[in-house]
Amino acid sequence: MLSFLCHVAREQPTIKCWMHGCDIQPSTETSMDTTQIITQLRAADHWGYHPNGPMASEPAAWACLALSLHGEPDAAATIANWLAQIQQPCGAVGVTANQLAPTWPTGLAILAWESVAVHGPIESRADILQSIRKAVDWSLTERGNSNPREPHIGHDTTIVGWSWAAQTHSWIEPTCFYVLALRAAGHENHPRVQEGLRLLTDRLLPTGGCNYGNTQVLGQTLLPHLQPTGLAMMALAGTSPGDNRVEASLRYLATELQDADSSSRLLPTASLCFGLLGLAAHHRRPAVADRLLQAAYAHEMQQEPSTYKLALLALASKESWGLGLMIDG
Repeated sequence: MLSFLCHVAREQPTIKCWMHGCDIQPSTETSMDTTQIITQLRAADHWGYHPNGPMASEPAAWACLALSLHGEPDAAATIANWLAQIQQPCGAVGVTANQLAPTWPTGLAILAWESVAVHGPIESRADILQSIRKAVDWSLTERGNSNPREPHIGHDTTIVGWSWAAQTHSWIEPTCFYVLALRAAGHENHPRVQEGLRLLTDRLLPTGGCNYGNTQVLGQTLLPHLQPTGLAMMALAGTSPGDNRVEASLRYLATELQDADSSSRLLPTASLCFGLLGLAAHHRRPAVADRLLQAAYAHEMQQEPSTYKLALLALASKESWGLGLMIDG
């Protein structure tokens, strides 16, 4: 049952499925059927980065969002309710049920709840809306630290976004999570969200793409990476920053994915998926997307897969992605 989705792009050797030991044959098919991935997510009762690790907020949120967008409202509501159960009285959501800080997953929890509030069972919506209100109120007051400008640091350190941990500098990925979440919750014009968008644009590298948050350190321009670039493009989609680096960042993503396909290079699953999501948010999903996703899924199925990776693969399989898709259906 599991082997029909376990395709590998190009000429690759047969490998074994972790669950049944069946041979996974190479395939040149270009359509990504997510039926089995969604079946696995729907059946999961553990949402974590690793099958044997603790349940965690981020994998749970992405799994909730994936199930909502793939027409599984009841399964999504189950995860949304778990996230609500671990929400703190202040509105924040920690990394796990037992690790209350840092609280950067709060933005992702809002995204998950928003999808269930629209697509989920009616009986779940009142409680979910309450969780959203508390989380939004907390998020709008949460701030990364700002610092005076320094000549040896390339980005504008005075712009305030969101941080990985309290009382630390603002970084790209947590700012992306909160910007996406607050835009989804109807707060796009709030000054905090607008400043977050300004931060994301400021942190783009001169020739496109972005690193974890810095642009230059001690005169050296840093290298771009797929995951933060993809997230930044997701968060900036539908806005008009008027900066050529956005277009350059989209070209960087497209080139990296095309090069990986041309050379049969296996990309890290999360990097691949966020890169595809960033392009899809701008309606530029590449023709090689399904082939890359098939290879990534086959790789993940060589061992017991994590909910985190399955959820990202399911989301990246969507031909388009954006806040309108998530909220309006």
